Parts: sequence; C-alpha cells; structure tokens
Amino acid sequence: MDTIHSRNGRRAIALLAIVLKALAVWLFLAWPREQHMPSAASADFAASPAVLARGAVLARAGDCMACHTVRGGAPYAGGRLLATPFGAIATPNITPDRASGIGAWSADDFWRALHNGKSRDGRLLYPAFPYPNYTKVTRADADALYAYLHALPAVRQPNAPHQLRFPYNTQAALAGWRLLYFTPAVFAPTPTRSPEWNRGAYLVEGLGHCSACHSARNSAGASDDALGGALLPGGAWYAPSLTAAGEAGQQQIAVAEIGALLHGGISSSASVAGPMAEVVEASLQHLADADITAMAVYLQALPATPRVPAQTLAPTPQLLQLKQQGRQLYDKHCVACHGADGEGMPPHYPALAGNRALTMESAVNPIRLVLHGGFAPATGGNPRPYGMPPYGHLLNDAEVAALLSYLRASWGNQAAPVSARSVNALRGAALD
Repeated sequence: MDTIHSRNGRRAIALLAIVLKALAVWLFLAWPREQHMPSAASADFAASPAVLARGAVLARAGDCMACHTVRGGAPYAGGRLLATPFGAIATPNITPDRASGIGAWSADDFWRALHNGKSRDGRLLYPAFPYPNYTKVTRADADALYAYLHALPAVRQPNAPHQLRFPYNTQAALAGWRLLYFTPAVFAPTPTRSPEWNRGAYLVEGLGHCSACHSARNSAGASDDALGGALLPGGAWYAPSLTAAGEAGQQQIAVAEIGALLHGGISSSASVAGPMAEVVEASLQHLADADITAMAVYLQALPATPRVPAQTLAPTPQLLQLKQQGRQLYDKHCVACHGADGEGMPPHYPALAGNRALTMESAVNPIRLVLHGGFAPATGGNPRPYGMPPYGHLLNDAEVAALLSYLRASWGNQAAPVSARSVNALRGAALD
C-alpha cells in the first residue's frame, strides 16, 4: 500500500511539474514584450520651435491637460482623482520638475511610459493612463510631446497616492491584466485605405483615445475598442455609440458636418454637451483643419451597427396621461426655444424632432441636461454659445420624467418613457 501511495505521489509531482512548465512556456510566449524604438532625434534632443509647436498640438490631441490638471490648479501638475470601479486613480505631475514631475526623465523613459505602459523605474502603470491607445503613437510624435512637456514651467507638487482597493492596488494584479489585455504596438497604416483615413484612424485610435469613453468595458476594466457606446464611470453620462445609426453613428452624415461638430461643438443638426463639450473646447478645436477632416473621414467609414427597430408603445391611459402632463410642461418651459413641433432653431437651439441624443435607449444625457442644464463649448466657430438652463430646481422627479417621456414619444420620436426613479438617480450626480 505504501508503495502505491509513493508511486501516486511521484506521478502527481511529475504532473504538477509538467503543468508548471507548460504555464511557464505559455507566460513566456504570451507576456507582452517591452518594445523599444530608437529616437529619431539627436542625443541631446534639441527642442526646435517646430518640434515644440508639434508637441503642443499633440498634447491638445491627447487632451493631456484634462486629466493632469486639477480644477484651478497649475497646468499638468497632476493631482486629479479619476473615479474607476476599482477605486480612484491620482494623476501624476508631468511638468519638468525633477523632484515631483518628469524633469529627470529621458525621451526613452517617456516613450517607455507612453508605448509600454511602464514608468521610468519599471513600475507598471494603470491603464487609466490610456497607454493601450497611446502605444499606437509613433516615436517621433512621442519625442515631440516629450519636448513640449519639458519646455513647460516646472511645478513642485508631490504626487498623491492612488486610492485603490485590494487586490487592484498590487502590481501582480496589474501584471495579470496586462497579460490578458495589452500588447504594445505602434499604429500600422492600412494599405488599402487613403492617407486621410489612416491619419484619422491614428488620431481616433491613438492620441484621441476615443474608445476610452465610447467603448464598453468588461468586469476587469478592459475596453472592447468597438466604439459601441458606454456609460461613463458612475453612470453620470453616456458616451453614445459611434457606429449605431440610432445614436452617434456618422455613416450618413457629410464629412463637413462631422468636422463642424468636432471642431466647433455645433453643426446644423447637432451640438455637444457634457464631457464631449470639454473635449471639443480643450482639445479638438485646436487641431488643424486637415486633422479634423481626417478624423471625420475615419468616423464616417466605421462599420455601421444595425439600427434597432423603433419601439411602438401602446397608448395606455397611463402613457396618455404622462404625455399630456409632459406637453403642458413643454409648452410652459421649452416651446419658446425648441418650437411648437420640436423643430428648434438650429444650430443654437437644436431640433428635438428626430434628435438622436434624445431617443437613444439610454436617457441619461437628456435627464442630466434637463436637471442641470448645459452649454456647448466656446470655440472659434461658436465663441458665444447658447446654453440650456437647468430645470432641476423648478421640476420634481415626476415632472422631469413626464417632460422627457413626452419628448421621446412626439414628432415621430419613438423611445421608451422615462421613470421618476431614473431621474432621481441622476439628480445628485456630480456635474463633472
């Protein structure tokens, strides 16, 4: 009997050794290799005016200041807490201060962070810093961005610690995440596409990191990069699908119209609000016309998601009563700007009839706009934007729900009613 147990024990150990060896081989083959690409710049990296100007545009394209600047704080000095399902990430100081910023970093160190998601000391970075997108950035663009950041005023501001729960605050958990969801790779142009389309893809997929908001994430926080729409952290805003015709799909929109919306925040048929207004104001309006057009070309060419059939709602007594109440509220508060038939006065007062932002399955954005109001961004093309005043202090939850239910089911609109509970859930939501 002892001999049998001994033999079984040796077999178990041998089997375990085989499994561990197979696991080691798999880890070796699957582990994301750190990629190095030599700088095209000279060793001392002379930051010419042209390089600095290019870096400034790239910093705008990546909207770096949005995350690395606390409201009212020094630009790029970090300290902003970014909410995630796993806790809060504190953004670092990226000014050229040697003690608390990136002043001691070389161009290679900066490339390592941008492309490989690793800090100067080899520490793995959290993908709240969107290196899964930034890995597509070319070495020449990374060097120009590095030069620009190093030309900024140095700000001494120590970095705050992250506020992440266990085990998400461990490097081991982050290593596992990277093994599953990250592979470094510079953007590769598609030969069958035009240079303009490829430039747009480079900006949208890379520095623009549009998928960070507009793509769904799994339980591990990894993006599917499908641009199919997603609720932002906390459910306070919905970033609409860029492929669905019933949301923000651009397949049937003229390139010039898409470009006007991206560059100026308004077009003849749409306007932006909420986080997208901030993106247009701080980032997109500062890009060259050619880059905006390239992004528009790329967005227009995205594969279209099939349209979801319009909802046909049975005219129940409850629904008719809700619409009647909503119509009265609309006549009192909204008709002066948006018209008796929801036709609006574009571009400043958008039409509500056929408005895709109003009839998406998610009613989060229109609820927030009725409760808290909103402005299109101030841009060169729209320097004095018209605003939507807040009505949260005038209307209770049931009234907001009735108003939006009426808007979503009038003038040809066909979308589900809004509940007072949904309104209440957003009444106290943070405004940024």
